[in-house]
Amino acid sequence: MKGNTKKILTFIIIVFGIYFTMPIMLKNYLNLPSWFEKNQIRLGLDLRGGSQLLLQVETQEAINEKLQNLSEDIRVAFEEKKIAVNNLTLLNNFIKIELSNKALSKDITDVIAGFKDVNIAIKGDIIELFYSSSFIEGFKRTLLQQSLEIIRKRIDEVGTNEPIIQIQGKDRVLIQLPGLKDPERIKLLLGKTAKMNFRLVDEKAMQSVGEKKYFVGAEVLEDENGFKFVVRKRIGVSGDNLVDASASVDQFNQPVVSIRFDSLGSRKFADLTRKNVGKRFAIILDDSVISAPVIRESIPTGNAQISGNFTFDTANDLAILLRAGSLPAPISIVEERSVGPSLGDDSIKAGSLSVMIAFSLVLIYMLLIYGKIGLIANFVLIVNFMFIISWLIIIQATLTLPGLAGLALTVGMAVDSNVLVFERIKEERKLGRSKISSINLGFDQALRAIIDANITTLIAAVILFFMGSGPIRGFSVTLGIGVLSTIICTMVVSRFLIDYFYSSNKIRELNF
Repeated sequence: MKGNTKKILTFIIIVFGIYFTMPIMLKNYLNLPSWFEKNQIRLGLDLRGGSQLLLQVETQEAINEKLQNLSEDIRVAFEEKKIAVNNLTLLNNFIKIELSNKALSKDITDVIAGFKDVNIAIKGDIIELFYSSSFIEGFKRTLLQQSLEIIRKRIDEVGTNEPIIQIQGKDRVLIQLPGLKDPERIKLLLGKTAKMNFRLVDEKAMQSVGEKKYFVGAEVLEDENGFKFVVRKRIGVSGDNLVDASASVDQFNQPVVSIRFDSLGSRKFADLTRKNVGKRFAIILDDSVISAPVIRESIPTGNAQISGNFTFDTANDLAILLRAGSLPAPISIVEERSVGPSLGDDSIKAGSLSVMIAFSLVLIYMLLIYGKIGLIANFVLIVNFMFIISWLIIIQATLTLPGLAGLALTVGMAVDSNVLVFERIKEERKLGRSKISSINLGFDQALRAIIDANITTLIAAVILFFMGSGPIRGFSVTLGIGVLSTIICTMVVSRFLIDYFYSSNKIRELNF
């Protein structure tokens, strides 16, 4: 690398580091412009305080629901093909069909062949249907990813600052909400699956709703007051067809939720209301009836209002849930943890103090051992530290308490590269080589050792990042950035400064 190139890169690195770290150093002393203040490092839950939730995605319930829908679809297909069976029931992880006639076995398997990923087992007069294991595994992975995205949308809708949301394990989602003191509203939003659909009320079955009996093709659901409705299992319009929802007020100044369907949902909704004028249809959210209005006329526009016993807050929360979409599977909170802001401040002070102590001791050590050339190493160490902080700000990495430990470790590792270079230069001088030759050989021969030592650490940091979670990732990020920054600053900044102060000055001698 030529001298001018090293000079330009050194200048860029120094300016880059100063630009991004200046707001952190001066924010308590100066009123900085808003565009400048944006260059702030993100603090994790353990440093800033806030709430952490660990959610369990109930994948088995989603699989059971999928089997339930499959059994209803098969029942309808049998009716269309006029195939009669003794019984069709949903058991644990499979559907059981009892044949009325063995001769129907071929017709039944032909119908079932039209459904994807469904395996068939024939045992005499019994046919069992179940999803393949590969389909179940893929379905669970999809459920987890979809749940993650919908959870993210719901939290973003509330306006929570800088949430950390990530998958943990096979069926859990970790949520960290720095700065959030009261997580109750978030918990209420996340605890609802928000599966909305519109189904017709079975008026004939409503006459015997108080009796404990099974309703074919229908089920009993309650509203918030405990009033029972018999609603048909077949969904008229699904909440999946919603494209927008917002809280508003009706003509009586009562809170309502205005909804809008997509083109497919609009056609279904128009068809449902046109064919069932004078009948009631239930608006169902998470197996609870919100309201069951009478259809007065056809609604062809795809726009409607949901009324109920809403307050402005509950109407707005429902709109948030509907806009974000329904969770593909129920979730439950398995762990909750809160960190107070005072504890976060104590962690910042303790972590910052440990970094500063490590930093100061390293500076003193280099000055005592290497004298004037140690001043260059110390200056490079400061530039390196600012360079690391700058990249943490740019990539919006979250600094955690283990991340501070990673910074402290990086300080020690960063100076190690300069030690390798200086020792190589010292050896070359003892062999009688010239000052310029000793500097060039010292850097060239130390380069391989520096890269080998740092690459092995970088590999460990990458493995920790992909295999770990939460605080472990915070540690791996600062460590990984520190390793890369150390290599760059040693081979560019340190070499340029030593060349500038010693190679270009014939009088100034290297003193170790």
